[in-house]
Amino acid sequence: MGRYVLRRLLQLIPVFVGTTFLIYALVWSIPGNPFAGMCGERPCPDAFVSAMTDKYNLDDNVFVQYFKYLGSLLSGDFGETFSGLDVGELIALRYPVSVRLALVAVAIEAVIGLVAGILTGLRGRGFLDNLVLVSTLFLIAIPTFVTGFVIQILLGFQWEIMTPTVSSAATWSELIIPGFVLGSLSMAYVSRLTRTSIAENKRSDYIRTAYAKGLPQRRVIWVHLLRNSVIPVLTFLGTDIGALMGGAIVTEGIFGINGIGRLVYDGILSKEGVVVTGVVVLLVLVFLVVNLIIDLLYAVLDPRIRYD
Repeated sequence: MGRYVLRRLLQLIPVFVGTTFLIYALVWSIPGNPFAGMCGERPCPDAFVSAMTDKYNLDDNVFVQYFKYLGSLLSGDFGETFSGLDVGELIALRYPVSVRLALVAVAIEAVIGLVAGILTGLRGRGFLDNLVLVSTLFLIAIPTFVTGFVIQILLGFQWEIMTPTVSSAATWSELIIPGFVLGSLSMAYVSRLTRTSIAENKRSDYIRTAYAKGLPQRRVIWVHLLRNSVIPVLTFLGTDIGALMGGAIVTEGIFGINGIGRLVYDGILSKEGVVVTGVVVLLVLVFLVVNLIIDLLYAVLDPRIRYD
């Protein structure tokens, strides 16, 4: 196991460098004048543009720019915006909010999706199975921004069950409804994936063998069937954590949440490539670490999996 972990950690290095370079190159290749609008309605003086170009290494080719950025990144410096704001501080202010929102969304999609998938997978076809299938198809078909607006109008404005927008504190209780909206699509996928996985494993040889040995049904279901069926679901949930944090722009905009999704959106509008790059680099790290943890959990769930 130790050698496997070390090997995986070493594999993360080229993956991190490759993905971050592609992100950096794509972000900084966006056309447009990055200094447009910084000096009001008048164009910026040549001396100012020259000083800013030299400060941010804009005259260098993309490879030189990237490795200078990577060197700063390894020392914990995410750079600064064209207006002089520290990107690391901006991320530190917004990131905890997005983490809480993503955790709430993952918890909701995991609990509701797993329960619905397990019940329908074990019981087979019937009223509950049809109800879950129709409900998940409904969630998949409706865009997230429509779900968010409908819930905000009904619960926030008409029924006044919740505040239409989230406060600056963004407490856990305030993030329940936005978390449900953010995780609604993934919740439908988790439910269907769990149902399909259980239905397939129910017909497997090892399940029939377990029953033939006289094991109690509860032990067969909880120890053998569910532990093996949850592996693909765990993979989906793990990769979904980073996706939810990066894809929360619409949800954060609807409910007025000041998270990294909103930060990326503002960075795109203002052509602050260093902000977009810094946030995406952090999300890449989250993806890599979560995937490593998920791989290690496989051996816990399925004893047949061994890492040498």
